[in-house]
Amino acid sequence: MKIQKRFLRKYKNKDYYKYIINLPPMILKETGLKYGEELEVKTEKNKIILEKKINKKKCLKNKSAANSQTLN
Repeated sequence: MKIQKRFLRKYKNKDYYKYIINLPPMILKETGLKYGEELEVKTEKNKIILEKKINKKKCLKNKSAANSQTLN
């Protein structure tokens, strides 16, 4: 696996780039990630850690639904 550098735009005579890592389909399958899901990125001692981003709105909605069921 390699980090790829892609030209993004030019602004005021300065070039801007983005960096891309291609993940093999088996990695997505093994981790349960799907195309289009948002990820959180963390770094830790020369490591890049990707985690599935937790949607706070859905989390709060699920908690409030669970709380209302226990109150009834």
